[in-house]
Parts: sequence; C-alpha cells; structure tokens
Amino acid sequence: MKETTIRVKKNYVNKLRIGYPLIEKDALMDNNKLKKEGMILRLVDEQHRFIAKGYYGKQNKGNGWVLHDEKNTSIDKAFFKETLKKAIDYRRKMYQQKDTNAFRVFNGEGDGIGGMTIDYYAGYYLIQWYSQGIYTFRNNILDVLKELVDYQGIYEKKRFNKGGQYIDDDDFVCGERAKMPILVQENGVNFAVYLNEGAMVGFFLDQRDVRQVIRSHYAKGKKVLNTFSYTGAFSVFAALGGAIKTTSVDLANRSRAKTREQFMVNHINPDEHDIIVEDIFHYFKYAIKKKLLFDMVILDPPSFAKSKKFTFSAAKDYTDLLKQTIAITQKQGIIVVSTNCSTFNIEQFKDMIHRAFIESKHAYNILETFSLPYDFHLNDHFKEGNYLKVVLIEKKS
Repeated sequence: MKETTIRVKKNYVNKLRIGYPLIEKDALMDNNKLKKEGMILRLVDEQHRFIAKGYYGKQNKGNGWVLHDEKNTSIDKAFFKETLKKAIDYRRKMYQQKDTNAFRVFNGEGDGIGGMTIDYYAGYYLIQWYSQGIYTFRNNILDVLKELVDYQGIYEKKRFNKGGQYIDDDDFVCGERAKMPILVQENGVNFAVYLNEGAMVGFFLDQRDVRQVIRSHYAKGKKVLNTFSYTGAFSVFAALGGAIKTTSVDLANRSRAKTREQFMVNHINPDEHDIIVEDIFHYFKYAIKKKLLFDMVILDPPSFAKSKKFTFSAAKDYTDLLKQTIAITQKQGIIVVSTNCSTFNIEQFKDMIHRAFIESKHAYNILETFSLPYDFHLNDHFKEGNYLKVVLIEKKS
C-alpha cells in the first residue's frame, strides 16, 4: 500500500521514538496531506529521518496510531497476521480455562494495533472498530482472524461516525448467527450476552477480577448497593457470594429487565433483590434523607454522565459523589470505588478518595487495588491505556 510521508513536530519526535503509539492531533506538520482515513503514514522528523509507520484514523484521542518502527516492513496482511497471532498466543491460557469463556483477545494499542479490539464469547468473536481508518483494513484483519482461530461466528461493531454515535447496522459478519443471548461463563458465573443489540453486550470484561473478589471475600452477609448497575453483574456476584440482599440502581429503563435476566440465568430469584430504575444522584439524596445504610456500596460511574437534573464528570465530581457514598455506608462497611476515566492516574484517584474521607470526617483503610486484568494487555509507553482503577475501602469510623 502506498505510504504518505508526514513530518512530526520537534516536540513530539522523542515521544514517538520511545514507543508512544498515539499520533496526537497536534503532532503533525503536514496535516494538509491527510486526505483519507486509512492512509499509511511514514512518520519522519523535520530532517526527514524515519521514526515509525502508522495509519490515519480520527478518534477523539488523536489522528491515528503508530503500528511499528521498522523502516522496511510493510503494513499488509502479513503484518496483521503476525500481530494478531502474537496476541492470541499470549491468551492461550485464557482459552484453556474451564470456568471462564469470555475475555479479551486483542486489546488495541496494547497488542500493537490501536483503534480496534477483539473479544471472545464462548466460541463467538466480536471485533470493535473505533475509527474509519482502522476499518479500511477490515478485510485483511478478518481474513487473518479466520485463519488463526476456530470460531462459531464473528460479529463486529462500528464505533464511529461523524456524530460520534454508534452505527447500528447488522453486526453479524460470518459463521453461524448466534441465538441470543449467548450464555457465557466468568469464573463459573453465567452471563447473558447480546452481540447484536447496540454498542454494548451486557457486561464489561475488564471488571472480572473485581467481581470475583467481591464474591469470594467481601459479599457474605452484606446488604449491598450497586450504583450505576447497568445489567447487575456486580449484584449477581455479590448474591452468589452470600449477600443478604442486593439493591441495583441505574437510570436506564432496560436495566430492570436485563438485571432480572442475569439473576435468572444464575438461578437466583430476582424478586428477592431490589432493582430500581432511577437517577442515581437522586437516589443518593433519597437514601441520605431516609438514613439508609449499606454494608457494601459499589461505586462505578461512567467517566461522564448526564441526566435531566445532574451532570457528572469523574475528573471534577468523583470526590463529592464518594462523600455521598460514605454517608450511606455502615461503619466497617466496604466501598468499591471504581473509575474508567483515563485523565488521571491511580495516585490522583487515591488523593480524591483521601479528600472525600477527610471532608466527611471518617477514617478509612485501603484493602485492595485493581487495574486491568491479564487479557487487557498494555503498552508500557501509553499510560492512558491502563484506564481502570478500582480501590476497595473499609470505612473504619
């Protein structure tokens, strides 16, 4: 494929040379040459010395991704095959697990190709494309995936368009169409997964380790509040771990039916648990007013959320949200504090936590911390890729 030479501004050259994979929007001198997403970019410094090769693909993060730093290596089917094979080999032990058959197979820039991910769900593969640029390589990547793995079916999600919204096309690609939902297992727990219902599938693979430790070490005998609960995955694990009762709260109308379904596929009576469709910010005010107290609160908000009356930004508002959480947590209770916001690191997150407890005049103890699990392979030079930060806290007084 034809390559287009693009000069990189001086301030960005060293960053790219040491392995930073994102081609930032302000990094390039020759933006007028960026004509069509999917162009192969030969990145050079101002003296035209070679830096790396990548592709042009607009995401909110930048203008594309570096793919390798080898001057004479082409970005072609052979490149994609070598890169995907390495990622699949890295997950061999995941394929061999008896009680888990849902995990990440390819983690974007962490595995060498930014802008796409591949997940595995009990014989079915789901490719997610995050720019028109990476989507131009679709046929090569699909051909390679079909060569490298056995599969029942392959689905895809195009997570891009001009408005930044999900493109809701038919997500089926090839193989056998799955009868939805697909029942997958995570550490022996069942999940109903939908590969053909919008951008999301039903649960988030990156919280696997957190869910497991809640079940095995913290849920027994507890009254658990699961906020921003989505389809209730944390609630299911808490119930299976011996929680007395779980309360799941989410604003989305579909959350009730989806949460009931996740309970039922695990043979748990959903009528023995509370599933509330309500603005979580309003629910906090209600719980504080009614002096409700929980033994465990799971706090896993999106990086940004907006309802009719409230707007939430994790970077600005997490401390205040945690203060409300502290107010409805029993003494010696557990708070699972989680964020997927990539604009601050774990130490900054712990500072937010500390400030919330100081301002609430309560003591606390950090029990455990978690980041992304094994299958979410990371690029050590791209700290933003390690977005997940989870801290388990005991409210001591």
